[in-house]
Amino acid sequence: MTKPKLDRPKGILHSTAREQNFRHARHFPSDALQGFIEHFWMVSWDLRGQQPQLAETLPYPSVHLVIENDSAEVIGVVTGKFTRLLEGQGRVFGVKFKPGAFFPFWKSPISQLSDKAIPVREAFGAAGESLTQAIRNEEEEAKRIAIAEEFLRARLPEPDENVELINRIIDHVIADRNILQVDDLASLFNMNKRTLQRIFSQYVGVSPKWVIKRYRLHEAADLLASGKIVDWPKIALDLGYFDQAHFIKDFKTLVGKSPAEYARTIHSER
Repeated sequence: MTKPKLDRPKGILHSTAREQNFRHARHFPSDALQGFIEHFWMVSWDLRGQQPQLAETLPYPSVHLVIENDSAEVIGVVTGKFTRLLEGQGRVFGVKFKPGAFFPFWKSPISQLSDKAIPVREAFGAAGESLTQAIRNEEEEAKRIAIAEEFLRARLPEPDENVELINRIIDHVIADRNILQVDDLASLFNMNKRTLQRIFSQYVGVSPKWVIKRYRLHEAADLLASGKIVDWPKIALDLGYFDQAHFIKDFKTLVGKSPAEYARTIHSER
């Protein structure tokens, strides 16, 4: 049995989806899959007789396997904000691979999947169809996880040192706010900058620069949602920007609102 992941999901933006009719559950994988799978996730909603509701999330450098009633896809890294309008009743089952960890399963450059989705059958052949049907037919959450566990363990690749390296690098990006440039990572891990960029393109599908910037913008969104008074010039500088204007531009490109607009939207709903 997998252990429940009880911490609040990161990267969820302002959303009109309310907790009473929207559920997001996450579970750790078994020990055998921990080197490749970050977690299993399930989203369900019941909006029958209600207005559609909007859900928005920020991107992460991970590939997802996603099964719904009318689709089953492997989705590469989405470089922009993910937005979905929830209507009626539905549920989604997903597998979030660790950064770089889908490459050993697929054995092709993950950059080919960036901002794209392919049918599960294309990634796993006819067995992918069987997995999809089995997940759809099962009502119990634990049993859906068990089906996915068995499927992935049967195809478990050998440990890949590049996957381990990539996750150590990203863990440093998350933990150390002083990492603002790719050169910082190359120096920290004693790597050639071009080698680092090549590994990320092949395994992750986005550049290390993209990863650094996204996690820093995640921090900015979390700070704005906290309601704390924000010193904009200092925040921009702390996140590695030369000036406030570039920070605002990048934030608006990703989130769809300027930092000030996003903060007002969050606080007006409270």
